[in-house]
Amino acid sequence: MQFHLNGYHAGDPDIADPEARFDNAPPSPSMPFEVDVLIVGCGPAGLTLAAQLAAFPEINTRIIDAKPGRLTMGQADGIACRTMEMFAAFGFAERVMREAYWVNEVAFWEPAAISDPVISDQPTPITRSRIIQDTEDGLSEFPHVILNQARVHDFFLDVMAKSPAAITPDYARVFRDLTIDNDADNTHPVTVTMTRTDAAHEGEVETLRARYVVGCDGARSQVRRALGHRLEGDSANKAWGVMDVLAVTDFPDIRRKAIIHSAEAGNLLIIPREGGYLVRIYIELEALGTEERVKNRNITADHLVAAAQNVFHPYQFDVRQIAWWSVYEIGQRLCAKFDDVPTDDMLTDDMPARTPHVFIAGDACHTHSPKAGQGMNVSMGDSFNLGWKLAAVLRGQASPQLLHSYSAERQAVASELIDFDRELATMFSTRPEDRASQPPNAAETTPETVPETEVDPAVLQAYFIKHARYTAGTLFRYHPSSITATPDHQHLATGFEIGMRFHSAPVIRLADALSMQLGHVIQAAGRWHLFAFAGAADDGRDDGTSGGTKGGTIAALCRFLADDPAAPLRAYTPAGADIDAVLDVRAIFQQPHGALAAEQMHPLLLPVKGTLGLRDYEKIFAVDHKVGADIYDMRGINRDSGCMVLVRPDQHVAHILPLDAHDALGRFFAGFMIAQ
Repeated sequence: MQFHLNGYHAGDPDIADPEARFDNAPPSPSMPFEVDVLIVGCGPAGLTLAAQLAAFPEINTRIIDAKPGRLTMGQADGIACRTMEMFAAFGFAERVMREAYWVNEVAFWEPAAISDPVISDQPTPITRSRIIQDTEDGLSEFPHVILNQARVHDFFLDVMAKSPAAITPDYARVFRDLTIDNDADNTHPVTVTMTRTDAAHEGEVETLRARYVVGCDGARSQVRRALGHRLEGDSANKAWGVMDVLAVTDFPDIRRKAIIHSAEAGNLLIIPREGGYLVRIYIELEALGTEERVKNRNITADHLVAAAQNVFHPYQFDVRQIAWWSVYEIGQRLCAKFDDVPTDDMLTDDMPARTPHVFIAGDACHTHSPKAGQGMNVSMGDSFNLGWKLAAVLRGQASPQLLHSYSAERQAVASELIDFDRELATMFSTRPEDRASQPPNAAETTPETVPETEVDPAVLQAYFIKHARYTAGTLFRYHPSSITATPDHQHLATGFEIGMRFHSAPVIRLADALSMQLGHVIQAAGRWHLFAFAGAADDGRDDGTSGGTKGGTIAALCRFLADDPAAPLRAYTPAGADIDAVLDVRAIFQQPHGALAAEQMHPLLLPVKGTLGLRDYEKIFAVDHKVGADIYDMRGINRDSGCMVLVRPDQHVAHILPLDAHDALGRFFAGFMIAQ
């Protein structure tokens, strides 16, 4: 999809008139006196959370932002494979793929070796050293893509507006402060004050009470300040410039992601943007002094263009339009806690442990450089982790103790990210070694052996390859807890690692022979998912014929789930709700789909749902024998016995159990769920 040919224009590229791409929303009405959840900030983290909670009309959710309206020009643009999987749960992954630039390859450039040096005032030219594939085959069914953050916002806003709760942001409201009443009898313990800035109500102060508040208000978070939390960390005293440009150049890799190390002019990162013409350039600038700040440099856009042109030598780089530019300092900072509950060493006799009521997410609790493209992705991951937990507690499905897991899980993820980002940013900012002085095995050097002042470009290339899965967002793992089991039965499905995201694979849907990705049945609707992979001899029949027996493991599991009072379906599904409202059960069989008989399987796999009592025909799947992509082989599932794979609402694997481990399944849910 091509656009921006005649200049950069924000908004939906399918609307030809740029002036018609943005609606001027009327001023928001007054805020209610009480809400269940108040989200502060309409960035990626805040909108991800609002889009999740919008699925539940019984939860009163409001989201405020200091800006007068929606974002039109975003700063972040990299969307990892894992984030695309999350977008699929919200239903707009295909829209992103249609507009976005797909990152397929990465080119590495370094100073050219000059065999006959001559005295010259010209910088050393650059030369391409290598092109590698960006992400390995099979890592995800989705690509790594680049798309303006503002368009991601647009897609979330669309989901919010069309969801059952029909949430729209309350713009032009500046968060001022909050207080927390820890009285256990107070149903809405957080009091928030805010100031309106729209012309008709400028200066008016509003106050509301909330059961929960989530600060998604960026690196200068006022919610974090109100909690007394601080971002702890160091600045690397490195300044970088970034600009989105429409340019004319003879540089051959301008439409590839490219990393350039020059001999004298610094380093540069090229990120092609959507539309076929726009490109983002990250440019290394001069090192800052120990106490110096980048704002003191008075750097201009012309400065960035000149710096980029020096790095590109001997190639021409003629900038025709700058759509956006900025200058920033590299730094990695992290909060010790992502909620309002004091740490153990802060507790006193008159301050007992309690459940959290205020949370921070995204840049409000972790900041880092944009080199790995993880900022927006990890921020949305924070909210995707928190949203279903808040919904489960507010809907009376889970104990409030569940909310402790948010800070524990996401603080660990952010800490890993900052360690990775610190190492990567250092490698970007160090100058390349003199190629002539490298030992023969320099390409085998590991990052741990890299000098602090010099980095061989081959080492940077090796580092990118080694950590491709990390930058794709597929290596984050949640540690064992009440909602993530220990890997006692990991051997039954080695490719579905407990704590990691559910790695989708192709299957055939039995009812209509549709070839599809199994993971795409997981929607951002707060449901748990139980995938029952049948053993080789089990075809699911519940009548004792054709190889199946009355005691077949899939049929037996279905009878337990449907009939046993201790089973999760019976214990935790509210009266009058659909049978899959809390736990969605799907069965996968090894036989070709033509050999299976859905009508002879347990009724749980053809459940009756909705006000009209219609059957759901989309619970049964078979291995995709047609294309040879066997999910059992791809994900290391034990063919003889099969297994259960339990997946959390945020797409992470929670447990793996034998198909007959009915009691163990019940005990797992009993650890955090509330019987209905």
